[in-house]
Amino acid sequence: MQNLGPVVREALTIDMVVDITTIGRKTGQPRRIEIWAHNLEDRLIQTASPGRRSWYANMLETPKITLHLKGEVKADLAATVRPILDESERRDVLTRLNAASAFRQSQNMDVEEWVRNSCLVELSVE
Repeated sequence: MQNLGPVVREALTIDMVVDITTIGRKTGQPRRIEIWAHNLEDRLIQTASPGRRSWYANMLETPKITLHLKGEVKADLAATVRPILDESERRDVLTRLNAASAFRQSQNMDVEEWVRNSCLVELSVE
């Protein structure tokens, strides 16, 4: 995220609810959804509760997406997705996200369940 301007960087620190547009792996059509983004030590991370997600399958098929900021700052940013598949990296990222999130702590997140079964990606904004 070093290459982003200060206004966009600040928005990605504060406005955690964003939209993403992926390309449907079956249809080839754009698919836009609302999702949380997490700024973890200048790494932009997306995850979801354990389970299958169409947006994740679409990202695996076509790792180029559009990240839409829709809070106070509005921007459409091209991004590339890197699935986080290594178990130790997944555990590290999810443990740190859990520690940084009062919401997740209040939900008694089972980090090991998330390591095994959640969608987890890092976004590189271009």
